[in-house]
Amino acid sequence: MIMKRLLSAALASCIAVWAAPAAAIPEIPEPMVFDMVRGLGASAGELEINALATSPFSGQDRVVEWAPEIEYAVADGLALEFELPFENRRLTELKLGVQGTLGTMDGGRMIHGLQYLGIYDRHDKSTSHALLYLLGRRHSERWSTMSMIGVGDVRVGQSEKVAGLLINHTTFYNLNEKQIAALELNFKSGPDGGLLAMPQFHTALAKKVSLQLGTGLDKQRGARARPVGGLRLIREF
Repeated sequence: MIMKRLLSAALASCIAVWAAPAAAIPEIPEPMVFDMVRGLGASAGELEINALATSPFSGQDRVVEWAPEIEYAVADGLALEFELPFENRRLTELKLGVQGTLGTMDGGRMIHGLQYLGIYDRHDKSTSHALLYLLGRRHSERWSTMSMIGVGDVRVGQSEKVAGLLINHTTFYNLNEKQIAALELNFKSGPDGGLLAMPQFHTALAKKVSLQLGTGLDKQRGARARPVGGLRLIREF
């Protein structure tokens, strides 16, 4: 019950406090695996279509997980996302995201916000929720970080102990104006949780078209670590 109230209050804040601050917005890239709903501080009217695909390189249960999605900033600092996750050819979930910018700090070098995700599982006909706090910082001309922390797998009527902790941290290094090297670490607690470490490379392909590529290690609870690869193709409008 407490978790339910926390989700409701935080989501209300995310929608109500959407106005981007007057201070300059720090330019911070977005992680490849744990995608954001546009960047924090997005301007009204920004539109993005992208698709992420990931797959392990080993194991008998190799599955290509991929998901096309559309993101749109409905107001300054407030963006919506609709995503369709697949496993091979099977549509597994329907996902809706809302992300709000709360403001900047540290003289405009830091920016923070909230992200809510609602996920409908088509297999067991259940709905789960996730809520994360986002904090980004531009450390220098080349270095920046984006950190996310929150709870996932929150379901109505479940014990609060079932909800899992979500942590994602990515360090970015701008190689030049069009290319970025990064290391993304993603942790999820709980029986189906694990740790993913994904070094990645971001590059511009054309005007408003970019590609993110990565290979790393995925260690799920109760299983051996195995190599995994992924890519995300992005088109902005």
